[in-house]
Amino acid sequence: MEAPVKELLAVALGGAFGAASRYLLALGAKAWLPPGFAWGTWVANVLGCLLFGLILEGPVRTGGLGPTARLAITTGFLGALTTFSTFGWETMQAWDRGLGPALLNVAANLAVGLFAVWLGATAGRAL
Repeated sequence: MEAPVKELLAVALGGAFGAASRYLLALGAKAWLPPGFAWGTWVANVLGCLLFGLILEGPVRTGGLGPTARLAITTGFLGALTTFSTFGWETMQAWDRGLGPALLNVAANLAVGLFAVWLGATAGRAL
């Protein structure tokens, strides 16, 4: 299946701004907040989750934001800023189906994600 060019460009442009914003957030957090905690990641995750919920329950739901702009903002900008916002949204959607699906999503992402990081780091050290 081919991605339509207009939508692909919208995601790419949004992603460029999201990645640059993530970098600037990390620099700002390092300069302004105390050391010893991953503040840049925390700020990006919280801000991304806030914006994701606001956009999907605001302009997207009310029809004030078209599909291409939605892709640029959610998949592109927020996807590059933080994938945690998508994780948060998907967990909330799972919560609508019950506590079990939500907890499964959280546990599976956390456990398997941490295992994958460990596995990748172990393989990288072996190279």
